[in-house]
Amino acid sequence: MKTTNHIKGIIFILLAAFGFSLMTFFVRISGDLPTMQKVFFRNSVALIVAVSVMIRSKEKIVVGKGNRLGLFLRCFFGTTGVICNFYAIDRLGIADANMLNKLSPFFAILLSIVILKEIPNKFDIITTVIAFIGALFIIRPTGAVSSFFPAIMGLIGGFGAGAAYVFVRKISNNGVKTPVIVASFSLFSCLVTLPFLIFDYSPMSLKQLGFLVMAGVAASLGQFSITTAYKYAPAKEISVFDYTQVIFAALLGFAFFGEIPVVLSFVGYGIIITVAVIRWNRNRKID
Repeated sequence: MKTTNHIKGIIFILLAAFGFSLMTFFVRISGDLPTMQKVFFRNSVALIVAVSVMIRSKEKIVVGKGNRLGLFLRCFFGTTGVICNFYAIDRLGIADANMLNKLSPFFAILLSIVILKEIPNKFDIITTVIAFIGALFIIRPTGAVSSFFPAIMGLIGGFGAGAAYVFVRKISNNGVKTPVIVASFSLFSCLVTLPFLIFDYSPMSLKQLGFLVMAGVAASLGQFSITTAYKYAPAKEISVFDYTQVIFAALLGFAFFGEIPVVLSFVGYGIIITVAVIRWNRNRKID
C-alpha cells in the first residue's frame, strides 16, 4: 500500500507540474495586464471547476473545527504565493521568476519538519539541494540590482507555495477532501483580489480573456493534482519531482516560441532527471 501511494503521489505531482507549466504559458501570452487581474481570473475559473466537481460528486463541505486554521493558512499562503509569483513574472524575466518559485519544494521539506513533524534524512536533503542546483543551471538568474524587490517577491512566492503544500497534506490527512480545499483556496483568492480588479481593471480583448480562462483551467489541473499528490505521499518524498515543471515549460517554449535551450539548460535537465530516478529507485528498494 505504501509503495502504491508513493507512486500515485509521484504521478499526481508530475501532472501538477505540467498543469502549472501550462498556466505559466497562458499567463505569459495574455499580455500586459495588472497582476491582480490575472490572479483573479486564474482562480475564478479554478473556483468554478472546483464547485462543479463538488456538485457532481455530491461532496459535502465538511471542515472540522480542528482543520479550520490549517485550511485558512493553506488559503492564505497559497494566495500570497500566487500573487507574488505573478508579480515576479510581470517584472522579472520568466526564467528568473520560475527559478524563485521552484524553491517551493525546498521550503516544503523544511516546513514539514515543523508543521508535520516529518524529519527528512540526509539523502532527502542532499537530493533536494542537487535538484535545486540543476534548476539553477536552467534558469541562470542574473542577480541585477534593479530587480531586487521583484526577486524578493518571487522568493516570498516560493515560500508561500511551499507552506501551502505542507498545509494541504496536513488537512488532507485529517479528512478534508480535495475539492473542498481547492474551492476554499480559489474563493479566498478571488475575494482578496476582487477589490483590486474593481479599482484597477484593464480592458481585455477576447483573445486575452480566452488565454486567462485557459490559464485558470490549467491551474485547476495543477491544483487538484498537487493537492492529491500530497495526500498520497509526504513532501520529503515527492516534492523534488515538482522541478519537472521547468522541463515542461522548456518544451512549451520550444514548441510555441522557438526557444532552444542552451547547453547549461541541458545540464540542468540531466541533473534533475538523474536525481528523480535515483530517488525513485531508492524509495522502491526501501519499500
